[in-house]
Amino acid sequence: MAVKPKVVMFPGVRKTSFIQSALHKGLARTGVLRLAGMLTSRKWTFILMAVGFLLGRAVILESLTPFAVAYFTVIYFLRRDLSLPVAAAIVAGSWFAVAPDPMWIAMELAVMYLLLRGLEAYERAELSYAPLLVFVATLLVRLFGVVIESTLGWYELMMVGVEASLGFVLTLVFVQAIPVLTFTKKTSALKNEEIICLMIMLASIMTGAVGWTVEGLSLEHIMSRYMLLLFALVGGAPLGASVGVVAGLILSLADANAIVQMSLLAFAGLLAGLLREGGKMAVAFGMLLGSSILAIYIGNQSDVMASTWESVIAAALLMATPKSITRIISKYVPGTHEHVKSQHEYAKRVRDVTAQRVAQFSEVFRQLSRSFGQFGGAADEPDKPDRREETVGHFMNAAAERTCSSCHRKDLCWEGKFYDTYRMMTNMMTSVEEGRRLGPKEVPKEWSVHCVKPQQVLSVMQQQYELYQHDLKWRKQLSESRLLVAEQLSGVSQVMEDLAREIQREGQQLHLQEEQIREALEGLGLSIQGIEVINLEEGNVEIEVYHTFGQGYDECRKIIAPLLSDIIGEPIAVMSEKLPEKEGGAALVTFGTAKAFEVETGVAGLAKGGDLLSGDSFSTVELGNGKFAVAISDGMGNGERAKQESSTALTILQQLLQSGMDEKLAIKSVNSVLLLRSSDEIFATVDVALIDMYSAKTTFMKIGSTPSFIKRGNEVIPISANNLPVGILQDIDIDLIRVQLQPGDTLIMMTDGIYDAPGHAVNKEMWMKRVIQEIKTNHPQEIADALLDTVVRYHKGDIVDDMTVVVARVDKHQPEWATFRWPGMTKVERPRTVS
Repeated sequence: MAVKPKVVMFPGVRKTSFIQSALHKGLARTGVLRLAGMLTSRKWTFILMAVGFLLGRAVILESLTPFAVAYFTVIYFLRRDLSLPVAAAIVAGSWFAVAPDPMWIAMELAVMYLLLRGLEAYERAELSYAPLLVFVATLLVRLFGVVIESTLGWYELMMVGVEASLGFVLTLVFVQAIPVLTFTKKTSALKNEEIICLMIMLASIMTGAVGWTVEGLSLEHIMSRYMLLLFALVGGAPLGASVGVVAGLILSLADANAIVQMSLLAFAGLLAGLLREGGKMAVAFGMLLGSSILAIYIGNQSDVMASTWESVIAAALLMATPKSITRIISKYVPGTHEHVKSQHEYAKRVRDVTAQRVAQFSEVFRQLSRSFGQFGGAADEPDKPDRREETVGHFMNAAAERTCSSCHRKDLCWEGKFYDTYRMMTNMMTSVEEGRRLGPKEVPKEWSVHCVKPQQVLSVMQQQYELYQHDLKWRKQLSESRLLVAEQLSGVSQVMEDLAREIQREGQQLHLQEEQIREALEGLGLSIQGIEVINLEEGNVEIEVYHTFGQGYDECRKIIAPLLSDIIGEPIAVMSEKLPEKEGGAALVTFGTAKAFEVETGVAGLAKGGDLLSGDSFSTVELGNGKFAVAISDGMGNGERAKQESSTALTILQQLLQSGMDEKLAIKSVNSVLLLRSSDEIFATVDVALIDMYSAKTTFMKIGSTPSFIKRGNEVIPISANNLPVGILQDIDIDLIRVQLQPGDTLIMMTDGIYDAPGHAVNKEMWMKRVIQEIKTNHPQEIADALLDTVVRYHKGDIVDDMTVVVARVDKHQPEWATFRWPGMTKVERPRTVS
């Protein structure tokens, strides 16, 4: 049974009237929503039409209207879809001008449209031609008007030229200002020229309101003062004064009686901008104060009161302006807090995107490494059961195809006596694998009885076995190469992953710490131009300071570094100084965590036979990650080729270590490069010591090199390893030796020209330890010179081989200017992050 809906009736209300009123309310609400949606979707259409209306109405110097055609031309290029309604708005505005002149404005727009269409027909319509087109269109129409009105004279011709020239300039202004006004500019920072162009355009728009008054108050004065307040609040005194000058100048051109407005607005904008830190109330007070001081030049008492009320209304409009509008404007004005914040946000987005892309590349390399590792790990091993069965089947098929296929006993052997044939072939293959060469008389009797061609079968098996061995060798080499490539790809992936992590770590917001450090340094009277905190991680602090200082005073090491050491809580030192390119500029000084240890080096060397070019190469360099590398390499032989191989090995190794690659993988990469460089037998020894500047822990990598020695007081400690040089074998063994050095230890590394000096009849290690013990000096360069001199004297002046010795001394690092305490300075609070 169906239930009818029940209608609730209220007393005194008829049913039809209730439904009709609800229907009317629904239709009205729907109409409002549709109207609101239409206004929102066509917001910029109405705004640009309103601007066109005001610019069409604007007149300067009593008769010039250069704004209309310039605005229409720029809109035609930037928003062609709105060119027709904007043109109609311009003509309508000129109809309501103080001196209506719609016909000539319409003619100018028509001529400009025809010129644009003509250029489009020849595909030459470009925005760069717009100022010239405006000049030509204005000149043609105004000259035509002067001629037909029979008022041709020098004054009229001059005014025509002035109007055409103003149109030319205003076109350039609108090209810069309209994208800013409509928020279609791509970049978030405005140039000074763009800001000035925007001011000129806004002042030109206000010119269209000249003559409109409400209760005796001028509308253009209210609008100009409101614009002045808005920009003074955003950009401070410079921007406020600039807006006042531009607005006052253009308004005075439109109304000769408003010439005093330029000085009034400029002074009011200056005072309003000076008080911007106090907020809207302070800015409004500054503008009221400035306009009141200069109001006495306006005229009588009624004019003074009108100017005051105009300022009050403009201040009220500023108070009613939402913060979102001022925030949007601030993002485009350089120097404001919002602009700096937007720049930091943009930089953070760029960092995040960069880190994400680097992480994606890291994952790609890691996946490639897995792929190569899977293929490389599947090396052929003959000892596996499945591989053994495959090998036996291969040999038997080859022998049967070449010898048994033409034998008359084939059916008997492979069908009647299959198991005996299989056993005999297996025995033959075993003999071939064992390398036994059996002559006709050495063939077992069992083979001769069973097979009529045993010698031919053995020969075929030997040939196939040799081919098999070659194939196995190349497969193994290919597999090893794939494994090496997989390891290198994995190392690159790890380096890129560390880079992505470092990029994300640099994205920390350290503005509070920067301001705290700036206040501390400026409190000492130092001229600090800028501070950027790169990293505040303990043990890895990096701070860049733009500082103006006089040469010879060394304020950075004597004052700034000690003060940073105190407020940060760890030793800080000057890492680098980059002097300014121009005299009087700020130098870029980089401060970082002071190393706990320092390394002093000395090098001495000679080429074989006294030649100029030695086959040995050495390197002493700080890798940039808190480690100091001391490396030496000896190329095979002597001369240019040996020098090339040793220097190549060290250069590649240094670059790989600086990139952050693992030590073992770096050595393997150098080995593979030397293997692939040439098919000749070339190799080079590599001896590297990586010294941690914070803990003095040292990692030795010795590849085919001679022993190194650590001199600790009167004790000499040898460091040796038994590895082949790089460039000989595909797969090399790398043993890392880790030693804890003590302050005052001296590390001595040498090539075989030094170590092998006593010859084979003497214990080289004992001889070298005794020579090092007899050296009394502690200076690295003097030790190197003394050791080289001893070897040369031992050979009575003969230089039998390339000789190179590198000495490094490790000492505690103590800055000359460590730290000092300045009253009132607070410690910097480091960001607590987990990475």
